[in-house]
Amino acid sequence: MSTVKPVKVALIGSGNISYTYLNTLVKGGFNIIDVVGCSDLIPERSKARAELFGIRQMTNEEILNDPEIEIVINTTQLWNHTAVTRQILEAGKNVYSEKAMGDTLEGAKANYELAASKGLRLGCAPDCYMGAAFQTARKLLDDGAIGRPLIAHAMCYRGYNSHYAAGDPADPSAGSAGTTITHDMGGYYINVLVNMLGAVNRVSGYTKFYDERVYENPRHPHYKEPIAHEIGGKRRGDTVMLGALEFKNGCFGSLTFCSEGFFPEVPKMEIYGTEGILTLPDPNNFGGWGNDVYLTRVGNAVNGKNEVFRVPFTHGFGDTDPSIPTLSGKREPCYNSWRGLAVVDMAYAIRRGRPHRSSAELALHTVEIIDAIERSMKDNKVYTLQSCPERPAPLTPGFFGGSIGEASIDNIL
Repeated sequence: MSTVKPVKVALIGSGNISYTYLNTLVKGGFNIIDVVGCSDLIPERSKARAELFGIRQMTNEEILNDPEIEIVINTTQLWNHTAVTRQILEAGKNVYSEKAMGDTLEGAKANYELAASKGLRLGCAPDCYMGAAFQTARKLLDDGAIGRPLIAHAMCYRGYNSHYAAGDPADPSAGSAGTTITHDMGGYYINVLVNMLGAVNRVSGYTKFYDERVYENPRHPHYKEPIAHEIGGKRRGDTVMLGALEFKNGCFGSLTFCSEGFFPEVPKMEIYGTEGILTLPDPNNFGGWGNDVYLTRVGNAVNGKNEVFRVPFTHGFGDTDPSIPTLSGKREPCYNSWRGLAVVDMAYAIRRGRPHRSSAELALHTVEIIDAIERSMKDNKVYTLQSCPERPAPLTPGFFGGSIGEASIDNIL
């Protein structure tokens, strides 16, 4: 059992995704974390979360002024991430933000520089790359299971409710530039790619918003009207992106996002090497329950046949049993995942004086890649990236828990 002093943590933004963060950090068995409380602009939300998890309902001001709170989790709407993160940093506290780090590259850079100038830690979701599936895949790749990686393909094809539903009055800027699928889902795929292959060197690509789309939900007040080109006073964000990536290790990759499609979504991730293929699951999950890793070994000169293996996980932190009901008794997004695991890692990093895995550099890299692909479309250029994060340190193989044969979290993180 850890004897390290717990790190006090609070959460700003008690909406949908706050459930899984609080479930991980309060109920997950991590002694390094002491969740103090949560806040929200809608007090009923924070009150419900606080009562559910046995923590304090707080205001933003109470959180920012509490000298004992060391990490603040920013789970506000995407278009609010930049401003709220800046407020937390200015209060002298470390920040872990929901994805993306900002809805503009300029905002993300400004917070990156502010954190550095104050000697504060800044991290950003998603942390699914720390899960069982992607740590197992990382070990396979690092052990040479597919030889030299040559090509990586990553794609998310889905339909967004914002095309159909009336929208959330508490999220008036949803759908504006910096809040569409590129920023909403980009981090999941980019973080996995960087975890596997390292930093991206150059990018180019294409983006588009299909302005002929109309609102298709009969209950929407603008049913059958064209989807507005502006929302919340900002231009509407692109809903289709195709990017070409050149990784610093020489591997090439493609990055495709589309929210003009349909449900269920189609997530795809594959890495092709000189000796095999790694097929990865949906990076919106941590692994398990159908989200598995497959290794294809190329045929040999004798029989020429490929062999495909479903690889048992070498690491813990797979998704939990989806049949177990939520504590709230309601549907909660991603309720059976380990989201917030990177906050645990940041807490250990603070106490041990080491880098945290979901670094500010990685978060900035994500936003810069998306921004550069958008600029490539407008300027017809290939862009060399300025950010260059290190690959996040791999987790130690093994399984976290209290049973015999399961490792202490101290030995894994």
